[in-house]
Amino acid sequence: MATNSSPLIFSMFLLLPLFLLSITSSGSHHIREATVEDLQLAFKQNKLTSRQLVKFYLKEIQKLNPSLRGVIEVNPDALDQADKADKEHQAKAQGSLMGLHGIPVLLKDNIATKDEMNTTAGSYALLGSIVPQDAGVVAKLRRAGAIILGKASLSEWAHWRSRSSPLGWCARSGYGKNPYNFSAEPCGSSSGSAISTAANMVAVSLGTETDGSILCPSFLNSIVGIKPTVGLISRAGVIPITPRQDTVGPMCRTIADAAYVLDAIAGLDYNDKATIEASKYIPQGGYKQFLKLNGLKGKRLGILRSEFAFEKESIPAKTYEQHFKTLRQAGAVLIDNLEVKHKDILTSNYEDIAINAEFKLALNAYLTQLVNSPVRSLKDVIAFNNRNPGLEKMKEYGQDHFMEAEPTNGIREKEREALSKFEIYSKYGFEKLIQNNKLDALVAPFISHYIASGGYPGITVPAGYDIGGIPFGINFAGLKGSEPTLIEIAYSFEQATKVRRPPF
Repeated sequence: MATNSSPLIFSMFLLLPLFLLSITSSGSHHIREATVEDLQLAFKQNKLTSRQLVKFYLKEIQKLNPSLRGVIEVNPDALDQADKADKEHQAKAQGSLMGLHGIPVLLKDNIATKDEMNTTAGSYALLGSIVPQDAGVVAKLRRAGAIILGKASLSEWAHWRSRSSPLGWCARSGYGKNPYNFSAEPCGSSSGSAISTAANMVAVSLGTETDGSILCPSFLNSIVGIKPTVGLISRAGVIPITPRQDTVGPMCRTIADAAYVLDAIAGLDYNDKATIEASKYIPQGGYKQFLKLNGLKGKRLGILRSEFAFEKESIPAKTYEQHFKTLRQAGAVLIDNLEVKHKDILTSNYEDIAINAEFKLALNAYLTQLVNSPVRSLKDVIAFNNRNPGLEKMKEYGQDHFMEAEPTNGIREKEREALSKFEIYSKYGFEKLIQNNKLDALVAPFISHYIASGGYPGITVPAGYDIGGIPFGINFAGLKGSEPTLIEIAYSFEQATKVRRPPF
């Protein structure tokens, strides 16, 4: 049951001892930057317990979060969950000492948990609301033995309240900061998931994406983000924007960690009908089997050259050219200077037309099913914001998206026209380019807009650091269900370059 407790329960941290825990496995290294595999090995060798791991992350949150604002709320049950995991480790219970068992996970604050935490999309309008059950992904995480560490901050309402609100801002926690450069944008809307993972305040995290909300913050915070095929992962219990494009995905420091998370959360959920069709894409044996050092060998990669329009002598321009050499040296075939036909559809107002109507329908359905809530409709949320202009910074940011969505009345003629345009783009633009060139993936610095409307998957991997230490990434994207191929490509690239470094 959610409560009206303060956004961060710092009082519990006062009891935590000051310590810096070390893990020893083929040499000594700190928990910072430890992978899921490192942590599981430490569990097995009795060099680390889940309780110690949770305490470490709670201490890091206590120390770093007042500045970074990546965590909106911590789970008061986290240590109890860790104790349960430790008992299962000691008993060698089936499923323990593997996967995400005993591993702390941070959830974006639009993913419902049926516990003492709130699920608010960063807005005071939903503070104290009670969800009927865990979101589908949370139920899967719990079955895998993962520890729900807390909720990550985000761009409020997944950045669908206002065009003018800053990416990374929400009323409940303020403005999240990029840990690499506080003056740099953290992007959004899964800003807190990226900030917290990059800064080692958690092992792994989950974000959500409608158009760029996993890939962009991962890109700018030097982490790995996977935006899965829509329907591969359940959206049941996630505060929606549009079911046509919404997805949940891993945000981690390595491709391997992201594969562990994907294995835990992908799959059928009858509360989300899209998972019935998409479950056919899940490979037997899971996603970890595609972590191949030679994963780039023979892959045909299409370069969207117009997206690499950087100044010739800039750091990104030089870095991406070096990465193209690395891709070739690893055995990939690069098909350069490609363009996606009909991409002008993506820069029109069709997205706003379609999403405004879909958002109102989906949000009203979500709010209606809550056990208890101060608001039951988009209209109620608009009214709450108007009654609480200080809390919600209405003078500064307004709520133009909400105001455009409220007058809509379902999917009518102009919405159907917009959706038909997306189908033209998907079939005769994106898919035709990949099929005609026999591509395994498209490559661009940032690719979310190309893959959002069609529900296609994408992965971002750390690629470099610009002036001021600001990170940037590289994106790989493919057809629906191409996650195994994308993981092969991304993992091979990651291992060949090893770009990521911690912010401090």
